[in-house]
Amino acid sequence: MHPFSLLLVSLLLSLVGAVASLLYRNDEATAIRLAGFAGALSAVAGLGASLPALVGPARVFSIAGPYPFAHFVLRLDPLAALMIAVISLLALVAWIYSLAYVKEYAGRGIGPMGFFMNLFIAAMVLVVAADNAFWFLIFFEMMSLASYFLVIFDQDEDAISAGYLYFFVAHAGSVLIMIAFFLMANQAGSFDFAAFRIAHVPAPLSSIVFVLGFLGFGAKAGMMPLHIWLPRAHPAAPSHASALMSGVMIKIGVFGIIKVGVDLLGGDVLWWGILVLAVGAVSSVLGVAYALAERDIKRLLAYSSVENVGIILMGVGVGMIGIATGRPVVAVVGMMAGLYHLLNHAVFKGLLFLGAGSVIYRAHTKDMEAMGGLARTMPWTALTFLIGALAIAAVPPLNGFVSEWYGYQALFAAAFSGTFLVKLATPIAATMLGLTGALAVMCFVKAYGMVFAGAPRAHHPNTEGDVPVPMLAAMGILALGCVVLGLLAPLVAPVMTTIATATIGAMATDAARVVVTDGAVLIPGDAHQAALSTPLIAVLLLVLAMLPVVIRAAFAGKRALPRRAAQPWAAGYLPDVHMSVTGRGFIQPILMFFRPLYAVRADIDAAWAVVVRRFADFVSLARRVEPGWDRGIVDPIARGVQVLGERMQAVQGGDLRGYCLYIVAALVILLALAVR
Repeated sequence: MHPFSLLLVSLLLSLVGAVASLLYRNDEATAIRLAGFAGALSAVAGLGASLPALVGPARVFSIAGPYPFAHFVLRLDPLAALMIAVISLLALVAWIYSLAYVKEYAGRGIGPMGFFMNLFIAAMVLVVAADNAFWFLIFFEMMSLASYFLVIFDQDEDAISAGYLYFFVAHAGSVLIMIAFFLMANQAGSFDFAAFRIAHVPAPLSSIVFVLGFLGFGAKAGMMPLHIWLPRAHPAAPSHASALMSGVMIKIGVFGIIKVGVDLLGGDVLWWGILVLAVGAVSSVLGVAYALAERDIKRLLAYSSVENVGIILMGVGVGMIGIATGRPVVAVVGMMAGLYHLLNHAVFKGLLFLGAGSVIYRAHTKDMEAMGGLARTMPWTALTFLIGALAIAAVPPLNGFVSEWYGYQALFAAAFSGTFLVKLATPIAATMLGLTGALAVMCFVKAYGMVFAGAPRAHHPNTEGDVPVPMLAAMGILALGCVVLGLLAPLVAPVMTTIATATIGAMATDAARVVVTDGAVLIPGDAHQAALSTPLIAVLLLVLAMLPVVIRAAFAGKRALPRRAAQPWAAGYLPDVHMSVTGRGFIQPILMFFRPLYAVRADIDAAWAVVVRRFADFVSLARRVEPGWDRGIVDPIARGVQVLGERMQAVQGGDLRGYCLYIVAALVILLALAVR
């Protein structure tokens, strides 16, 4: 079947699932099944439409729109296909997860939840496929509104406040994107992206357009300092929606930055790439530093998304530096590293949010300090969460390690030559990426240890037994994805390179010659720079794990020394739960070291709070002004029209003789005017 036919089927199934959820809102069990199965089938169709297009030429579907400037154009190029594949994969596991998870929301509006989830997923697919600025903005707004209703779904004070902040930041970003598109449309004479690509935008104006797009899409991506909505909105949404928002929606912000900076404007200005690289480096370090200080497991994961968006932007920034300096190896490896991490983050962050949802489903708390020891009662959840934690901490041979390794290699390659500014910026960025990796390890050692290891810190009567099978199956799929994308990196990396090559476009001929694998070995375009084999690392780790078994077998015939069993000495006290390490105690040195950064966060939060209050004051003023306008102008005119109508009713009395008199009088007046 043609990819656009499958894409249409996917969108129709999402629509069916959305409508069915509302129609059966009073029968919640049926609403769950209809929304889940329709959404899962939609995701499968989306995967079928996108996977063949990952390595093929761009395909375009176009029909006339309701207005001359609003041609309905969809474009399925490798970058859009990658985004649709990521959306569909996360949507599939989220719908499987929802078959059991959303029963937790019984009696609270499961039907509307299914409606907005389906609408949210369909809008994301249409955003990345749209090739006309008008429709792009329409679908972008649909995506923001649908996700807003998911954020405020709980309808408590925190959710409403988080939704308000998200709504404000999202629409402020949309305004900037709209201005950028209008400026390009003015130069191109059309709202079609195809016209944008061939239009010559003068140098000062192109930089203005890029900055507007970077800020607008950066707000959706959650980059620093526009991230303020993300740590509040993601924890407020249901966990399967959080997985989609963090795993996919914020990546549409990254997609938009690539779309504007590289696809539409060409990315040939050096400082654009340096700006993206710098913001990415700062976001990565601050994101993980703030995650370390969190007790709420979903807020920790939300701040970690800021970190990983920063890592993705670092790759994209290096790729743009390579485009601007005419270095195809740097351009391809940098862009490939960013896109590979985009895919990897969707998988392991989706897994971690679903794992957090499973823990909350059983423990009914988000506070990690109140958990502990859950691996005993939730072993499969603990195993899948551990895989996700190892992946996000870039532990080999899992997928997070591979994409970060390519990111390092792109930074090293860019630092070897180029302008002084590039030679200065890239080593600093590599150092910050290393710091980010170290802090990420500490962050997820804390998260896993506080939730699953040690002794229980509180009694949770509902934690006897793991979560239902659909939730475990969804987490299992993503855990398997973390392993496969790491171990099979020699097969995945060439596909990602093809996508990166098609994305940079400007130097496609030279870029097509960039090689990133040699058999089972990964190389960053040059085998003399570095080489890596994740299958070999996996084999060595298995051998290392078997070493204790071999040693024990070798000494099986030896007589063991007698063992003594006794209580551990704990300064004269018997150990109890109150003596276990707390999360804050574990990270206390980091809190002291990064105290200035936490002060920066407080300042940023305070500044945004002022902005939000000023906006609220403006809304309040508008509410007071609008009735005054009505009372002073609109209401008097309306009353005058009403009085005039009542007077005219006397003329229209229904008397036929009166009507004849009116006709004769009108004829006399017209004859008099004609004679004059």
